[in-house]
Amino acid sequence: MPDLARTARAAAAYGSTPVEHLRRARRHLIDGDNLLGPRHSLRTTRDYIDVIKQLRLDAKGSDRRDLMELQTMYAEFLSWLHQDLGNPDAASSWLDRALQWSFTVGDDDLTTYVMARKAQLAGDTHDLVDVVDLAEAAQRKARPRSRLAAVARTYEAYGHALRGDADDSERAIDSVRNALDGIGSDPTPWGVWLNASYVEVHRAQGLEALGKHDQAAEGFADAIRLMPDGYHRDRGVYMARQAVSLAGARDPERAATVGMHALTVAADTGSGRITNELARLDTALIPWQREPAVSEFRAAFDSTLAHETETEV
Repeated sequence: MPDLARTARAAAAYGSTPVEHLRRARRHLIDGDNLLGPRHSLRTTRDYIDVIKQLRLDAKGSDRRDLMELQTMYAEFLSWLHQDLGNPDAASSWLDRALQWSFTVGDDDLTTYVMARKAQLAGDTHDLVDVVDLAEAAQRKARPRSRLAAVARTYEAYGHALRGDADDSERAIDSVRNALDGIGSDPTPWGVWLNASYVEVHRAQGLEALGKHDQAAEGFADAIRLMPDGYHRDRGVYMARQAVSLAGARDPERAATVGMHALTVAADTGSGRITNELARLDTALIPWQREPAVSEFRAAFDSTLAHETETEV
């Protein structure tokens, strides 16, 4: 951490400022997470939060506010890294800090985004009590017809599906689809990844939660085809979810084949989200465990888990 603090303070020597340096560093950490997974960014992201706190001691005026904004942004990103690693408690803790710090910044879009992220985390953990309420709260705080309102509505749709409300889920997803063309000019930097692929993923997740496995598998396949380049880890997450849906649709050979692709990404990135989905797949494929493709996947999955355990020890 001392080197990180020294580099940030010495940014003027490179024609920059500490704030600009920290913004660029966060961008690089996000890019690394997209490509390599969360473990490579976790420690550095946490250390940067401490660096920012040090810099705030001497900062004044707009620099002090900009640093507080960055501290909030780094905390939100750190929560995402923990979420992807499969540690929802740590993810929730850092989101709570980010929400608290966002009020200090006074940026309504930033606060709304963190609230939407809390709804997303509630959906990931199947929190049937809070998921819809958090999403609706984020929508109330969002600017009308804004990108962030659509982001929160997407998480609301999945929440309704988790609660078995198929009609409410479909209405919410349809409203987001209809809003996509109109939010392209929204100036907020938050939720810029909201596109047709992202919406289709959440529609597919909702269909899977509702037990509509065939439709879910098709939806995940469509979403994967629509994905832009550069989202290596997320592609693995969606493939793993597609494989679970295929198993639910009683197509074990395709499920195992897609699962093998997702397993490669899990091994490369260390994503707990992928591994958790593949654990579901491993269980779902037990009735067909004698089929060659299924047997190959289950053996590879067991081997990967054993390797990860040895690495962590």
